[in-house]
Amino acid sequence: MKQTQMKPELLAPAGSLESFFAAMEKGADAVYAGLREFSARARAKNFTLSQMERMLGYAHANGKKIYITLNTLVKEQELPQLVDTLASLAEMRVDGVIVQDLAVARVAARHFPSIPLHASTQMTVHNTPGVRVLGELGFQRVVLARELALDEVAAIAAATPVEIEVFVHGALCFGISGQCFFSSYLGGHSGNRGRCAQPCRRLYDHRGKQGHYFSTSDLSAIDMVPELIAAGVKSLKIEGRMKSAEYVASVVEAYRLVIDAPEHGRKEALKKAKDILKFSFGRTPTKGFLASQQPDDIANPWQKGGTGRFVGQIKTLKGKRLSFETRDALHVGDRLRAQPKSDMAGQAWTVRELFVGNKKVMEARAGSLVEVETPFRFSVGDSIYKVSSREAFTMSENACLRRLESVKGDKFPCRLQVKLDTLPESAGYSLNIIADANGLRHECSFALGQLEPGRSSDMQSVLEGQFAKVGDAPFRLESLEAPDFPAVLIPAASFKEVRQQLYRGLHELVSTSGTRQQIATARKAALADVKARHTSPQQPGRESLVVVMDQSREWRFPLQHGADATMFPLSKAVIHQLPSTVPRMRGSEDRIIWQLPFIIFDRDIPLYRDTIRQLYGAGFRRFEAANISHFSMLRKFEGLHISAWHRCFSLNSQAMLAWHELGAEMLTLYIEDDATNMTDLLAAAVPVERRVIAYAPLPVMTTKIRIKDVHSNTPLRSDRGEEYRVSSRDGLQTISAAQPFSLTARHGELRQKGCSSFLVDLRDVRREEWLDVLSAFKSSRALAGTTEFNYATELI
Repeated sequence: MKQTQMKPELLAPAGSLESFFAAMEKGADAVYAGLREFSARARAKNFTLSQMERMLGYAHANGKKIYITLNTLVKEQELPQLVDTLASLAEMRVDGVIVQDLAVARVAARHFPSIPLHASTQMTVHNTPGVRVLGELGFQRVVLARELALDEVAAIAAATPVEIEVFVHGALCFGISGQCFFSSYLGGHSGNRGRCAQPCRRLYDHRGKQGHYFSTSDLSAIDMVPELIAAGVKSLKIEGRMKSAEYVASVVEAYRLVIDAPEHGRKEALKKAKDILKFSFGRTPTKGFLASQQPDDIANPWQKGGTGRFVGQIKTLKGKRLSFETRDALHVGDRLRAQPKSDMAGQAWTVRELFVGNKKVMEARAGSLVEVETPFRFSVGDSIYKVSSREAFTMSENACLRRLESVKGDKFPCRLQVKLDTLPESAGYSLNIIADANGLRHECSFALGQLEPGRSSDMQSVLEGQFAKVGDAPFRLESLEAPDFPAVLIPAASFKEVRQQLYRGLHELVSTSGTRQQIATARKAALADVKARHTSPQQPGRESLVVVMDQSREWRFPLQHGADATMFPLSKAVIHQLPSTVPRMRGSEDRIIWQLPFIIFDRDIPLYRDTIRQLYGAGFRRFEAANISHFSMLRKFEGLHISAWHRCFSLNSQAMLAWHELGAEMLTLYIEDDATNMTDLLAAAVPVERRVIAYAPLPVMTTKIRIKDVHSNTPLRSDRGEEYRVSSRDGLQTISAAQPFSLTARHGELRQKGCSSFLVDLRDVRREEWLDVLSAFKSSRALAGTTEFNYATELI
């Protein structure tokens, strides 16, 4: 017998109240939404705590869920605010929080365990060991990296009980999510802090040819919904908290159609869905990595970066009126955007009047030469995009606020077990109820006397209908079990009295259980926990220096020039060289650190496990983890000394404690960080050593996308004059700023702040300059042509 597959959750973005109600009305099972703080879309409207409380009430009353996006990196001084936010969310009984920073997970798990944890795609979880580690940390769900093919997703879902969530529609990041420093490099506006300025959408010059080399197509995997269901994906996620309510409405409606379609009706449902998606007005669609390990359509340098459905180019301009031949049907009320031929921002406006052949019309067919008025100035040849349709979902902000104000707030989910017993001596019947709410159990019994046979054989529905009438009681019926309940007629007056007594008694139990007091106590303990880590700067101990080299044959150079250890990233090329290199290192095993690459897909894990085993057998004990999955791979070997690379984000003491609890003895502080926060971290009372990067290449993006028509020997230049280099290794491309990162001039200052461990990365330095970089570090000398990144300014 064929097993019926469960429908996945359809998860929609809610960056505004209008989008929230659009998602609810069009059939989303859940939405994800951000608060004003700690949201990876800080430029979305986002919500206050009081708004979120009412939204939860509305969603829960309609059988829907809300997940709160706390998916940014948290600075040390922001930890008390994080505690207050988590306490409020625990009291609201949120359905989950989406997390990037392990600090959020640690504080929630230790002090607010009722909050379900979901791992954000910003955590760069891309393999089975990573999902397993998160499961052990208490995460219920993981949003996988978008660089995985469908078969990889299926294998991960089959190997772990943790729920798997996958993006299926919307904008794609060119770089691997969570690992992009591009926006931050250009002014401190970090994508990992929710403030991405989208430099990847800008115009770049390479060998005299201009193109949008880092601008991706939009993901649209609607054809793959049946395969994703078969793969065991529990949640299909739509990207777009910065998008309009019209976008949310059309995309949710389309995916709802396909998810709900019976197998015999999928073809027709898919056709209707694709017609609806014409109004989501994104860039050229791609199935991304879900359909291919190396899709050719995921990025096109010659495609404009703006959103919308391309409908034509301006042919003539007469005053405020422009003309173009439209590829789509147009209506009065549609919204258009014109994109200049330069990379300046486009302007959008609503079509108020539409002309075909000098005749005023309400609509024009595709292929028509149309004229419209615009309040903006454009040029002949500029592109025209349709960005919304008059037929799209519309609801004013005031209407949204009125609807939200009518919500009385969330109610406790209540589960009932109902049984009818016969009383002795012909005294009639007794209705016995067990009620569970807020983790508490209330049992009660009601004498009903004699009852007549009922006319309905579906007593389950009768009971559900009656007990769903909770009135003003702070409960909502989530489920009711009534096995073998006989068909009897219970008078309406009896039902009313039973309901009133049941919910009154349950309310008294919940009110006296001290839930609020428990959360208040937990908040106090959490605040004490985070504040206990604040101390004054410590006296630095003996200074140590690690130097990163690219070629394992150069292992002696750092040690000969004052370094305490040499670190080698374990690329496949380095692994290939190990049989000839390792024997020469005999006697210096404790001065070599092997760093795992931050991306290791499941297919490559056997190679790296074997390599670790071989190095361990040869006497090496020092390894550097660069992703949470590495702790699963390394802990199988006893006596290892594990350090963590800066890609294991450590912007606060709680995150440092989390990495330490996973097994890290030393942490490399985050390369994006600023001096103020770094000072706090160097002074924090945590039992783990902290290392500061003094010099390194600055990888603004790492991507699995093949960058078309770009040669590594020629830099790309932005429209503002910055230069970037592209390099390739093991299937990934790295875009690095031409200016390396350097804090060599801050060496003495960092020592005063308490730092005693430093790292110099010589991988992208020419051999003849190695000694100069090391000399600059030792003498606290600045190096020309370098950047301090956010150190002297601020990580925003």
